[in-house]
Amino acid sequence: MDTFLQVLASGLMLGALFAIVSIGLTLIFGIVKVVNFAHGEFLMIGMYLVYLITAKLGLHPLVTVVAVAPLLFLVGVATQRFIIQPLMSARDDHIQIFATVGLSTALINLALLIFGADIANTPPGGLRMPIQIGPVRVLLGQMIILLASAALVVGLQMFLQRTQTGRAIRAVAQNRAAAQLMGINVNRIYMLTFGIGAACVGFAAAMVAPLYPTSPTIGTYFVLTAFVVVVLGGLGSIGGAFAGAMIIGLIDSFAGFYIGSDLREVAVFGVFLLILILKPSGLFSERLNLSHVSP
Repeated sequence: MDTFLQVLASGLMLGALFAIVSIGLTLIFGIVKVVNFAHGEFLMIGMYLVYLITAKLGLHPLVTVVAVAPLLFLVGVATQRFIIQPLMSARDDHIQIFATVGLSTALINLALLIFGADIANTPPGGLRMPIQIGPVRVLLGQMIILLASAALVVGLQMFLQRTQTGRAIRAVAQNRAAAQLMGINVNRIYMLTFGIGAACVGFAAAMVAPLYPTSPTIGTYFVLTAFVVVVLGGLGSIGGAFAGAMIIGLIDSFAGFYIGSDLREVAVFGVFLLILILKPSGLFSERLNLSHVSP
């Protein structure tokens, strides 16, 4: 039983990690309707910023969120304004996807040019310290990620439901043309949403960097699973992304322990394909999608 509980806890911690990385991605897709293939590179930028601030200034990694999240917000706004927005009028929506793929490649190569291929290790600040909860042992940083991801989901849902800006965002997600007729500046909402999605990645970077080594390609490690989480939970569903991340984390953990570590990804993507076949819209899209949140 102790072993089962440990594997269960490991799956939940892994799911929380996937969730905190995926929430910004699903927010951007839910509003702007753009699949951001540079999402992993936004995380990479955030992790390098956390590394530089902690290594040079000696601050605790969690404190860096007050600088990293706003900086990533500006990166997201600039991406929407200068890369995505000029392509919004194109007949083929795939052009926007290709633009984010190009941005991803450019950011990876820029990081290689600046930092090289060497791995950067962010000072852990005590976040790798193990803590015992009954028969289960987890890292302090993992527990913080679990709590932070849940708080981020609740915070974003409250923002979307209870603020005027949040209601404007939901209006654009539901019907762009009608929102324009009601006087909502759609382009401004798109930039704001892209910025918030990128800021969420900056928030995640402050939690993830102390636990994982930083490299120019670290974003690829996370973003592939993030896309699985977003599609599994329902495209554009914030709560669905959290639930989907937990499911993927548990599948990964149990498959790795009971089947074999080499078959974890086979199990994860096998379940992913099965869900796509049986319910292409995702498991929680109807209940939690942004377009269906009541005012």
